Amino acid sequence: MIPKIILRRGKEESLLRRHPWIFSGAIDHIEAESEEDFSEGSLVEVYTRSNDFIALGHYQIGSIAVRVLSFEQEPIDEAWWERRIAVARDVRRALGLTENAETTCYRLVHGEGDGLPGLVIDIYGTTAVVQCHSVGMYRSRHAVAAALRACYGERLTAVYDKSSQTLPYKADLGAVDGYLWGSSREPSQIVREHGLQFAVNWEKGQKTGFFLDQRENRELVRRYAAGRTVLNTFCYTGGFSVYAAEGGAVEVCSVDASERAVQLAAENMRLNCGDRIPHTEVTADAVEYLRNIGDRYDLIILDPPAFAKHHKVLGNAMQGYKRLNARALSQIRPGGILFTFSCSQAVSKELFRTTVFSAAAIAGRKVRILHQLTQPADHPIDIYHPEGEYLKGLVLYVE
Repeated sequence: MIPKIILRRGKEESLLRRHPWIFSGAIDHIEAESEEDFSEGSLVEVYTRSNDFIALGHYQIGSIAVRVLSFEQEPIDEAWWERRIAVARDVRRALGLTENAETTCYRLVHGEGDGLPGLVIDIYGTTAVVQCHSVGMYRSRHAVAAALRACYGERLTAVYDKSSQTLPYKADLGAVDGYLWGSSREPSQIVREHGLQFAVNWEKGQKTGFFLDQRENRELVRRYAAGRTVLNTFCYTGGFSVYAAEGGAVEVCSVDASERAVQLAAENMRLNCGDRIPHTEVTADAVEYLRNIGDRYDLIILDPPAFAKHHKVLGNAMQGYKRLNARALSQIRPGGILFTFSCSQAVSKELFRTTVFSAAAIAGRKVRILHQLTQPADHPIDIYHPEGEYLKGLVLYVE
């Protein structure tokens, strides 16, 4: 018997609006044959106090107690997983990503945005990289791999699970990254994005190997880079650096605290540009590097890791964003372009914009907003789950 979660009276309101999370405070009681039946990751049915079925999902320990898989009373079986993966693929086909020789890497499943909360799947050529962010999805990883094989057939040669660093640490699952199906002699591929080439290593790289969510924003950098001296901070694999060089930058500097990241940026620059664009690699803390850059640069990219992963540290995070942007704005050349981002889900668009406004005031510069940026369409936002809009960006013209 599937355990039943009974909600407190009136706590079904958000579910009636199809929000995919149930918070622990909304639960009145749990009905199950034994405690093991509702261990973390178990499939549970959710009912109102009047015993009306309302949702089906994965149970977890924490403030978010259930991540909803379906608002229908249906079996979560092999056919269900295949349907969900097929729908996600059809969305990417509509975006022109599944048969695109110019772009061979994309996000196939984006958690709540694809009705699969706690699951991320990225496609790199013929390899699918799976990341589970919940125990329920981790327990379902083999069903996910089977659905991927059924959906992609011979176009897929490997499914790699990279969940060890994304699962709740208290779950203590002993997760080890590895292949769920297939294998690869080389744990990397040269993938293409808008015709440019990038070496992606899903075994050792951050996230799933590449930051796919900045694809369209990198393309925008290419449009603005002609004739400019470019500084790419928090450069990771040098995506923005490559686009800037291909857009006609006269010089590019890539900065990251990780020596490995800087080496990857240099490798990707050589892969696309050879030695025709002057490129400087600097291993340094980007915030410290920005302390005294003078007026050397007229296009600066600020793409830091999430300063606020939850609301408890939001105040300190906003001070960090303010300081970072103030340093860049105070030193960028007149007529310069600043691309600035926040990937913190806890930071709203309005709060990020207000913080950058404060930084501009501190710097004493006149600033215009040219673009307001977000994540690309293969990172969709469920209209009932606005929290899914995590990436915020501004492109500023600085007088």
